[in-house]
Amino acid sequence: MTVITNIEDLRVLAQKRVPRMFYDYADSGSWTESTYRANEADFQNILLRQRVAVNMENRSTATTMIGQNVAMPVALAPTGLTGMQHADGEILAARVAKKFGIPFTLSTMSICSIEDVAEGTGGHPFWFQLYVMKDRDYIERLIDRAKAAKCSALVLTLDLQIIGQRHKDLKNGLSAPPKLTVANILNMMTKVRWGLGMLGTKRHGFGNIVGHVKGVENMGSLSEWTAKQFDPALNWSDVEWIKKRWGGKLILKGIQDVEDARIAVNSGADALIVSNHGGRQLDGAPSSITALPAIVDAVGSQIEVHMDGGIRSGQDVLKAVALGAQGTYIGRAFLYGLGAMGEAGVTKALEIIRNELDLTMAFCGHTDINTVDKSILLPGTY
Repeated sequence: MTVITNIEDLRVLAQKRVPRMFYDYADSGSWTESTYRANEADFQNILLRQRVAVNMENRSTATTMIGQNVAMPVALAPTGLTGMQHADGEILAARVAKKFGIPFTLSTMSICSIEDVAEGTGGHPFWFQLYVMKDRDYIERLIDRAKAAKCSALVLTLDLQIIGQRHKDLKNGLSAPPKLTVANILNMMTKVRWGLGMLGTKRHGFGNIVGHVKGVENMGSLSEWTAKQFDPALNWSDVEWIKKRWGGKLILKGIQDVEDARIAVNSGADALIVSNHGGRQLDGAPSSITALPAIVDAVGSQIEVHMDGGIRSGQDVLKAVALGAQGTYIGRAFLYGLGAMGEAGVTKALEIIRNELDLTMAFCGHTDINTVDKSILLPGTY
């Protein structure tokens, strides 16, 4: 039996257990994937200062994100097609987040619907991520459904007005449910655990869309609808409209530029997420961790700054916090756990990150995550 000690172990196991098109969907970027790789690699350039003879008792990783108490400054990021990594994946991940005391963010493009997740977590509040579509009536209803499910924050993604070219998805013919080509059938036949799970659930399509949009009653009509619906005209006036319609905590995801960060502050949002969509949009953009410090310096005193992209360990979380992030998000790290071992795998991923965060913080001379700052980093490496 394989002993799981880090996120990479979960990734390797997920690759063996999840059909290729869905594993590749999670574990890939756009074009040459340079930004996708930089998101992870640039963390390794930042070095930590180890301190000794410091009292390491009574450590705490607890803090807040947008005023909500969290067990550690980590949220589960919104990830599309999560329920294709493992049957009912969004429900399972939300349950784990609830137990851990951290936020779970449900994607608009999830397999399990808002209502499915609300029911599956016993009505426990979670966050909802919104993509803006041309069909504004649908968007209004979607926001209202999130309100009805008592979602405690809306995460508005700003960097997917058009979809980046992701070569692996094109080559695999990505779809949900998967197209039954000979290659896909042969690949899925080798993923017995995944297949048995999928046979045991009715959730195989995009639960937030199918049946909620006029004329979209099945996967065929969904594909045609979504191809036309992402709105390239999305602009800051739409952010104001959405904030007013939502009325609650609003987080803006996809900020990479200081100028955009300043506009985000003026939009009235409660937080922004420094993110390049996991390297899945503009290839050649800077990694999130290298973009973070300038944005924190520019607006960190006016708005809560979070960070997403490339986090594969608790050490990465600590480095982001040291550079000014008040919260971080993990997407691929929990998806690897989900694909590898289902609910137990997501639990394992969070245990790994929490343990690494706790121990590294102590080695750097701190017992409270809220006291961590740039002083734990070696000058010249960030």
